[in-house]
Amino acid sequence: MEQQESRPSVRVERRAVDEAESRRANGPDWDVYADEYQSTHGEFLGDVGFIWGPEGCTEEQYALLGESSQLSGQDILEVGCGAAQCSRWLAARGARAIGLDLSHRQLQHSRRIDEASGVAVPVVTGTATHLPFPDDSFDAVFSSFGALQFVSDIERAIAETHRVLRPGGRFAFSITHPTRWMFPDDPSEEGLVASQSYWDRTPYVEVDDETGRVAYVEHHRTLGDWVSLLASGGFRIERLEEPEWPEGHERIWGGWSHIRGKYTPGTAIFLATA
Repeated sequence: MEQQESRPSVRVERRAVDEAESRRANGPDWDVYADEYQSTHGEFLGDVGFIWGPEGCTEEQYALLGESSQLSGQDILEVGCGAAQCSRWLAARGARAIGLDLSHRQLQHSRRIDEASGVAVPVVTGTATHLPFPDDSFDAVFSSFGALQFVSDIERAIAETHRVLRPGGRFAFSITHPTRWMFPDDPSEEGLVASQSYWDRTPYVEVDDETGRVAYVEHHRTLGDWVSLLASGGFRIERLEEPEWPEGHERIWGGWSHIRGKYTPGTAIFLATA
């Protein structure tokens, strides 16, 4: 597989961005970044592995989608699957897992890992706001740091998830912990000082210096926002996990590190039922 060009030089802004602009930015951005992402993080994620966040917490530990013995025969959708490592872990335990992602390049990596691992997962190109599946198609839908925080029209994404779930189905997802938005994206001690309002929901935007095009967008919601979104979308919240940073885990991933992890959570994981 050819290596793609590195990300362009960008400037950072905080401003309103709608769903169309978010999608136009994040799909191409992930296509450019996919090779670097898989090269940097692929070993940590595992070709057939299910990790919920940079802390290294796994689905085997949390069983948010059910105990391993309960997964066989379940229809499960991964939204924002990347190279579908999590879905592959589920497939290896007998689940009928499907991955969906906006990035064509990430799905090319999924096909590569299918062939290398011998565990194949069907994947489709799509968005969280327009899931290309009939009503009541899945026993569970999940997203491990995928799609949801990159979506502007989050109400539509929640409604689409509820639509494709069977009654009583599980919806689990991990996101950057909302309190992390108060701090700079700096994993060192200097990054431990709160510098912006937790209640400022203005999206984080990166703009290509050369073209002026929006190249990356991330949307912030508070914990209260997520509770309201899930409740108004017809879900019942069952669990909220805030993983502690494990002793001896020295990996630095963006703004996540053992330095920050001693003091503040970096990941929030929700489980809700339809």
